[in-house]
Parts: sequence; structure tokens; C-alpha cells
Amino acid sequence: MTEETLSAALEREHRDIDGGIEEYAAQLRTGSADPAPLVRAMAGLRRHIYLEEEFIFPPLREAGMMMPVFVMLREHGELWDAMSDLDDLLTDEAEPATIEEACRELLARLDAHNSKEEPIIYPQADSQLSDDAASRLHDFLADGLMPTGWRCERATR
Repeated sequence: MTEETLSAALEREHRDIDGGIEEYAAQLRTGSADPAPLVRAMAGLRRHIYLEEEFIFPPLREAGMMMPVFVMLREHGELWDAMSDLDDLLTDEAEPATIEEACRELLARLDAHNSKEEPIIYPQADSQLSDDAASRLHDFLADGLMPTGWRCERATR
């Protein structure tokens, strides 16, 4: 059996993250929402941003993809800040409609981001990462943890 490509594994994470946010937003409309799917999705997104910034972007920069990586870093900062805003809304027990709108905005940002990242960055990760770097990333995808307190490079919050 062949190992899943990095791009396939990373795209699967995108779908899982989106699914958790969508599940919680749908629950908000029913009036009975458990924040667990959203909390899991945001933890997954933070971990996903970590692995991209620590494992994928450095070798792609070295390969000359500085501008696409710069765009991804900027958008990661925006996503990180949007998650911080959502955290605040949950902590403050904001109105469900307000939280749902913030979820929808986060999903729209993710859609715009992923529509660039998946066709541009991920195929390069498959072809540009050394065998050792790809192996380390596969291992991290399986069970790696983001270091406590880590923040993405462009986050303002």
C-alpha cells in the first residue's frame, strides 16, 4: 500500500476543519449548540497552520516560492486573528447569530485561502520536500502536537 501524498493528507485536514466549523454553525441555528466541534476545528486549524509554517514553507522559500509563501503567511495571520475573535465571542457568550456570522466569515476566509493553497502550495510540497522532510511531516500529521504557546508568524492577536 502506498503512503498518502502530503497534498492529499493536507486537503483532508482542510475538509475536516471546515466540517467542524460547519457542524457547529448548523447547531447554532437549532438553538442547541455544543461548541466542541468548533473548538476541535479551531485547534486543528491552529495545528495545521503550525505544520505549514514550520515544515512546508521554509523549504518552499528556499526553492524560490517566496511570493506565494508570503501570501499564505499573511492569510494565516488573518485566519489566526479571526479564530481569536471567535474565541472571544465564545468566552463572552455572544448571541448565537453573532457567533454564526463569525463562523461563516471564517469559512469564507478558509475557502479563499484553500483555493490558492491547494493548487499552488501543496503540489510543490509533494515535489520539493526532501524525502526526510516529507517523512517528518507525515509523522507529524499522524500524531504531532503544536508547541504550547506557538503563534503564527503574522498573527496580531
